[in-house]
Amino acid sequence: MPSASDDIAIRVEDLWITYQTWAEAEPTLVRSMQALRRRTKLTRTVNAVQGVSFEVPRGSVLGMVGPNGSGKSTILRALAGILRPTSGRITVHGRVTPLLSLGVGFNFQLSGHENIKLGGLLAGMELSEIRERTPEIIEFSGLGDAINRPIRTYSNGMFTRLAFSVAAFLDPEIMLIDELLAAGDVEFRFRSSDK
Repeated sequence: MPSASDDIAIRVEDLWITYQTWAEAEPTLVRSMQALRRRTKLTRTVNAVQGVSFEVPRGSVLGMVGPNGSGKSTILRALAGILRPTSGRITVHGRVTPLLSLGVGFNFQLSGHENIKLGGLLAGMELSEIRERTPEIIEFSGLGDAINRPIRTYSNGMFTRLAFSVAAFLDPEIMLIDELLAAGDVEFRFRSSDK
C-alpha cells in the first residue's frame, strides 16, 4: 500500500534562503579600500525566500508567478540542489532535470552531435541510451547539418535549441524550468512548450 508521501514529488516546508551581497550596486575602489582599512565588509543581507511552503503532487504542474526579485529562480535553484536552504526543508522524490541554465557543461569546441553525448553522460545516462535518443534530439532541435559543426559557430538561438533539446530528452521525472521557453523562434517555442 503506497504511503501518502508516494503521491508527492516535491515538498517544501518553511523554506528560508538568505545570502550576503554587496551593499552598493557598484562598489567603488575607494569605498572598498576604506572598508578594508576599517576591517568591515560592504555587504547587506538579502532575505530572498521567507517561510515558503508547498507540495507538488506527482504528475502535476506548478507555476510560480511574481515580480523580478521575488525569489522564483532562487527556489528553483534550491529544488535543483544548487543552493542550500538557510532553514526549512526540501524533499524531492524523483530524478530532477533543471532547465535553469541551458548548456551547462557543453564544450564549445565540440560539435553539436558530440555535445549531445557529453550532455547525456553528464546527466548520468548510459552511452546506449544516448545513442538511442540522439536522432530524436537532432530532429527536435531542427539544426540539420549544423549539428556537425562546433557549437562555438552557433548563434544564441541555435545553441538554445540544442541545449533545450538535449535536456528535454533526458527522461526527467521532475523538470524545473526557469523562463527558458521564451528563447528561440516562434515555431520552436511552440514545440518546446508541447514537449
